[in-house]
Amino acid sequence: MNKKILLISTSESNMNGHPTGLWLEELAEPYNVFKKAGLEVDIASILGGKVILDKVSIPNGIPSEYEVAYKLLENTQSLETAMKNSYDAILFAGGHGPLMDFVNNKNIEELILDTYNNGNIVAGVCHGVAAFVNIKNKDGKYFVDGKNLTAFTDTEEVLAGLEDKVPFAVESRLREQGAIIDKGADFTEKVVVDKNFITGQNPQSSHKIAEVILENLINNK
Repeated sequence: MNKKILLISTSESNMNGHPTGLWLEELAEPYNVFKKAGLEVDIASILGGKVILDKVSIPNGIPSEYEVAYKLLENTQSLETAMKNSYDAILFAGGHGPLMDFVNNKNIEELILDTYNNGNIVAGVCHGVAAFVNIKNKDGKYFVDGKNLTAFTDTEEVLAGLEDKVPFAVESRLREQGAIIDKGADFTEKVVVDKNFITGQNPQSSHKIAEVILENLINNK
């Protein structure tokens, strides 16, 4: 299938004094699904260069099945460079880093609106959904206003023990901006599709969101 996908990672490794970074599973799992399906997959980070991983996401080191994606994270292209290309789908991966460098980012805003308005797939998983916070359409309304989505939940943040470190709670902030939140049980697989807008709730949703994106690409050749 001749489709091109961009996976986007944070470049941040610190959240209000708490070490963080990319949650590896949320990028590596989709990477594997898309490559197995024969898609062209690019990886970018906000600043380019080496991506720092959230150590909590790799308690036993790098899983063998993620080695290929992990090596690509040693030297990524910047988001600004990646935006010179066009993509059939973009996926924002999580970890807590996105709370620091995905929000109020003009490149991200431009990429999301251009991709979505061209009818291509815009997706985010876990804290990667923070990419949609504060984004506004040309009419001044929030991008998420009236859209069905899921995201890392407030209760999951409490269970993670970081509710006092995060600059904001993703679920609550998106609700404030008009999002219709559809969430599953804490730390269980949940993916929500609203036309060409696809979101996953947590790390457990990493494989499923990739499958759903793939299915939508196949059905919209």
